[in-house]
Amino acid sequence: MIIVTGAAGFIGSCLVNKLNNKGYTDIVLVDDFTNPVKNLNLKNKVFRHKVDREVFLEWLRDHHRQVNFVFHLGARTDTTEMRKAIFDKLNLNYSKQLWTACARYDLPMIYASSAATYGAGKLGYDDDHALIAKLKPLNPYGESKNEFDRWVLQQKEKPYFWAGFKFFNVFGPNEYHKGRMASVVYHTFNKIKESGKMDLFRSHHPDFKDGEQKRDFIYVKDVVNVLFYFMLHKDYPGIFNLGTGNARTFLDLSRATFEAMGKEADVHFVDTPEDIRDKYQYFTEAKMDKLRQAGYNLPFYALEEAIADYVQDYLLPGSWY
Repeated sequence: MIIVTGAAGFIGSCLVNKLNNKGYTDIVLVDDFTNPVKNLNLKNKVFRHKVDREVFLEWLRDHHRQVNFVFHLGARTDTTEMRKAIFDKLNLNYSKQLWTACARYDLPMIYASSAATYGAGKLGYDDDHALIAKLKPLNPYGESKNEFDRWVLQQKEKPYFWAGFKFFNVFGPNEYHKGRMASVVYHTFNKIKESGKMDLFRSHHPDFKDGEQKRDFIYVKDVVNVLFYFMLHKDYPGIFNLGTGNARTFLDLSRATFEAMGKEADVHFVDTPEDIRDKYQYFTEAKMDKLRQAGYNLPFYALEEAIADYVQDYLLPGSWY
């Protein structure tokens, strides 16, 4: 059996679909299944069991001999949530318990970290283990992910294979339930659909023109391709960046969305809200050498190609992956 925590969520449900497409159906889905909108991500998926996250660790104790692999993608991902106790419970401590169980039961484990661990990027975006203890995230979400990365590297007892992935700006189908935390592509599509125009944050940094703030945007189909690869190739444990290695501007993203919708670009600029202005990232770009050295050599979607696929095959028809 393959375990997927966070299975009803954005990346988790896309991973389940990837597994199904590759012929894997003996899957156990773990999540809080009380959100009916989020649960729509599971329609047409094939799996064996659904297990509530609150009882999963007990379930694993009783069924670990039947488990072959664990994908731990479940987490509280709201970057605007400021209550550290929530992240301590759902991200840090839960992950520690699952890691310890996988080490005890000799189960391979992949888990989700985040590019939010890099904070303002003053040390760059290098996934060198030696830098992890020096990183300074900007919010409790990023802190929870970095604390777990640091804890992992200190452990003597480890799963026989493990890998953590620092997801950069992931976008794509099955993020309908995420509200404010959905990707910029999703919000851009809806803004254009409603008003025919798009508002981007004005630059408040002398080195960047309006709309030329850059992010490493990665399509969710690329993310699950990497996760699937590491399930099959358990040779390189460690913490890896998972972006494209190619930062693109918000203007690029907006124009590609207009084009995918068959509309003329109409972009305007508004001030970045003062409450996030001092924590706003003007540039992120994953250093991808380690992932390539681990043997993953498939090309990533170009931004325009990914947005066209997302908009035309999912957002316009309102379908799921």
